This record gives sequence, C-alpha cells and structure tokens, in this order.
Amino acid sequence: MLAAVGYNRHWQQLYLKFRNGDVYCYRGVLVEQYQELLDADSKGTYVRGHIMNRYPYQRIHSAALTAS
Repeated sequence: MLAAVGYNRHWQQLYLKFRNGDVYCYRGVLVEQYQELLDADSKGTYVRGHIMNRYPYQRIHSAALTAS
C-alpha cells in the first residue's frame, strides 16, 4: 500500500506516497499521529483506520497522469 511517508511539523501535513506512485497530502495531522503511524506494525491498517476519511487531503501527484 505505502511506499513512503513524510511529515511537515510546521504545517501539520502528512505526505503519503502509495506503491502506485500517487502522492497525497493530509492536512491537520498532529505529530503524535505521525509518530503512531511510524510505530504501527501495519502502516496501511493505521492509515485506513486513523488518517483516511478523517482529514482533508489533496492528491498532489498522480502516477496515472504521468505514465504515458
């Protein structure tokens, strides 16, 4: 599911890069949740249960749009 994770503390933005190449930015994510994600046994399960559908997000890169 996830290929990479990044976080901007100043803006409280969580960046998730998925294996298909898509990158999403989730806004308003607390640093504690970012740390919980890093510590989770299953990153995908944590993201589905605690991040997706709970925070505003924006897709900032789509592999489908650049793969031609």
